[in-house]
Amino acid sequence: MRTPIWTKGYSQAELDRAQDRYGLAFPSDLTALWLEKRLVDGHDLNDEVAMRRVLAGPFEGLLFDVETCFLWWPEWGERPASPDARAEVLRGVVAGAPKLIPLYSHRYLPAAPNKAGNPVFSIHQSDIIYYGSDLENYFEREIVDPNTPLGETIRQIPFWSELADRFGQDRWWPPSIRGN
Repeated sequence: MRTPIWTKGYSQAELDRAQDRYGLAFPSDLTALWLEKRLVDGHDLNDEVAMRRVLAGPFEGLLFDVETCFLWWPEWGERPASPDARAEVLRGVVAGAPKLIPLYSHRYLPAAPNKAGNPVFSIHQSDIIYYGSDLENYFEREIVDPNTPLGETIRQIPFWSELADRFGQDRWWPPSIRGN
């Protein structure tokens, strides 16, 4: 198992600058962690090009599944005929969801609610699962023991929790893909 290496944390000025630059608000548990330490191979808040790319990742992955796997929820309305129109609807849906803070690889912490205890999601296209019931549970699972169970209570995050809860239930796949 890979053992991440911790390095010194960010300064308060770096965290403030990142929140302003990316339009994020870091929950208190993440702020406390990042002031103390951060993963050497985690996302670097000071690398704006890389951060913008990873911030766009969840939308781009969902859009890929909209276009190649026919992902479309009834709540989004009738599926538009053009790719541009589908992208615009999806952009609005994702814009209405809590913003995500990249942690490591394709692991994200919701920025809202802006309080300690948000779950960590593993997001790869529409394959979205809970990877930690909170930050502490996430790092236990990511670094110490991947068999560590999720906590008994997981805060529900609008849209992202719904995606995680729906994954694998094939409720959004059309009958031709489900085999029905």
